[in-house]
Amino acid sequence: MTTAGDIMHRGAQWIPAHETLDRAAQLMRELNVGALPISDENERLCGILTDRDIVVGCVAMGHDPAKITAGQMAHGTPRWIEASADVGEVLQEMREHQIRRLPVIENKRLVGMISEADLAEHLGENQIAAFAESVYARTTPSSH
Repeated sequence: MTTAGDIMHRGAQWIPAHETLDRAAQLMRELNVGALPISDENERLCGILTDRDIVVGCVAMGHDPAKITAGQMAHGTPRWIEASADVGEVLQEMREHQIRRLPVIENKRLVGMISEADLAEHLGENQIAAFAESVYARTTPSSH
């Protein structure tokens, strides 16, 4: 059985919720990543911050990234998966919530991150195609 721990990228690092977005951008550059899990003061996952969040949700809105915190950008319920979870559970979680990055937790600690690149490296073509179709499928706007 292939697990989340088998396919994850090790060495993921938190950004504390109180850190500013300019610091988050610097950390992304240092780690060569496009997303960082956001942790609260108890090192619990409270969101994920992406480089796109910084650009679209802060800079493009005319806000100063040195004055906005990672925690202020955390929205919705954070998703994660246990390192021991089967790869099928990983795919289901990412499909169901239409997410492209998934933090991996072991013993209540962040141990890695699963991205689309990790999936592409470890899954068969049929699994990748089904995943891409479900995550990237456009939904029609509902009429109000």
